[in-house]
Amino acid sequence: MEVINTSGRRKTAVARVYLKSGSGQITINKKDYKEYFPTGTLRYVVNQPFEVTQTEGKYDVKVTLNGGGIKGQAEALRLGISKALVELNAEFRPPLKEKGLMRRDPRMVERKKPGQKKARKKFQFSKR
Repeated sequence: MEVINTSGRRKTAVARVYLKSGSGQITINKKDYKEYFPTGTLRYVVNQPFEVTQTEGKYDVKVTLNGGGIKGQAEALRLGISKALVELNAEFRPPLKEKGLMRRDPRMVERKKPGQKKARKKFQFSKR
């Protein structure tokens, strides 16, 4: 089996995913994913596509992650792994889509506008 290359994005986080058959090892920026994501919630998010498709421990994943925060990176990685699994086997698409793992979350931080304190917050108004 050749290496499958996909990408996942969330907010400003970008995950480049390289999936190949192996023993289930997930390496992120040359670190083990358990070291990179310290909390169990983030590890669950990363493993979700494998749990949905019952393929835990069948594929090695090598990831380059950059940008964004730790939660955005985990969700970007989840999308990248889901896309790679679908590219590998099209039968994985319906269960992943049902769980909402094939959709890129379009929500981004709203930009700061000139003449305002933040995106929507205004400077304090003084009548006199």
